[in-house]
Amino acid sequence: MPDADAPVQGPGDLADIARVEQVIKTGWSRMCARRRRFRVPAVGVVLLVGCSGVGVNLPPFNGELAVGTWGGDGAGMIVSDTSMHLHVGCTYGDVSGRVAVASGAFDVSGSYMLRAYPITVGPTVPARFTGTVTGNVVTITATVDDTVQHQTVVKGPVIVRLGQAPQLGPCPICRR
Repeated sequence: MPDADAPVQGPGDLADIARVEQVIKTGWSRMCARRRRFRVPAVGVVLLVGCSGVGVNLPPFNGELAVGTWGGDGAGMIVSDTSMHLHVGCTYGDVSGRVAVASGAFDVSGSYMLRAYPITVGPTVPARFTGTVTGNVVTITATVDDTVQHQTVVKGPVIVRLGQAPQLGPCPICRR
């Protein structure tokens, strides 16, 4: 097999096939960082999709956040047919119903638990969840009206990806 840095010899030759095999073995991130071009259109299309960050098959867009588990560093989101549940660190919030997305953005009200781990302390308080959606990536912010401490608390923005496992450190994500 050729070296990963070896140039492609020409369209349709064995070097193209070996290069694709090497990309699969070494991972898309290494290839994306180099931003190399290939002379074979089919290979270029495969690499373009791999570098775009769309790692899961998205359901057809129906105007709502896609159902599933969304994860990121310090955050996790579970979207179901009836609700959205968001963790940011050791806190969490909930929205009843589906989250409508218009022009790639959303703004919905819900509730938030600011003191959730290791034990839940206090009531849930009103919150507003705003964000943007680009393919399988959501950037979301929770603006919490802490009626107990009489202050506004902002959690985020955080970035979560559909199909990625949440990375919450010591705080477990609820399985709703």
